[in-house]
Amino acid sequence: MRRALGPLLAVLALAGCGSTSSSTHATTASPPAATTSAAATSTQCKTVPRPPSKGLSQLKPPSYRLNPGSVYTVTVDTNCGTFAFTLDVKQSPKTSASFYSLVKRGFFDDTIFHRVVPGFVIQGGDPTGTGTGGPGYTIVEPPPRNTQYVFGDVAMARSQAQPSGASGSQFFIVIAANATQSAGLTPTYALLGKLVSGQNVVTTIGTLPTDANETPTPTVVMSKVTVSVGR
Repeated sequence: MRRALGPLLAVLALAGCGSTSSSTHATTASPPAATTSAAATSTQCKTVPRPPSKGLSQLKPPSYRLNPGSVYTVTVDTNCGTFAFTLDVKQSPKTSASFYSLVKRGFFDDTIFHRVVPGFVIQGGDPTGTGTGGPGYTIVEPPPRNTQYVFGDVAMARSQAQPSGASGSQFFIVIAANATQSAGLTPTYALLGKLVSGQNVVTTIGTLPTDANETPTPTVVMSKVTVSVGR
């Protein structure tokens, strides 16, 4: 399901983001190799049990928009440490409002990062923990055509069958080697925000060993996800 498609191509399974439980795959350039030893970083994560699936959700998208003059900072507490990112309200008002609404509901609490590709992305936000779940609705907000995804960019996952900019609850954080190296993704993933702290935590998660389904070991749990508002 997530096998490499030859030496130059790999599967980016940014799927299961809408109301459907089926998944398809987007094919992209092969991600670069990790630059940090997984053995060296895995010891920084506390061992915790995998939380049970929350099951499929059937929520409705929010009808409001966030204030573009405010700064919305999402803080994610995990067993590997804490990181935070700001929401890109001005460029992605619908996507930001949807994510904000889900955070306020506690939607992401006790969910896992179900997919890690070293040197490429870490992905979470699925209430089922399988990579096929979502909130029960889909937001569509295509990014600018010249968008490049570099280290610290946070964007929304979508299946290959969905239109550009489609998203539900699954999100990914780019962990390319440096701030100027593109992850090689087409500009079809809705922008969510930018990492502002905890870069070392994200890097640690991104270099953990994984199983055959690209799920990291040890399990990485988002125990609490909150959002604060400032100016």
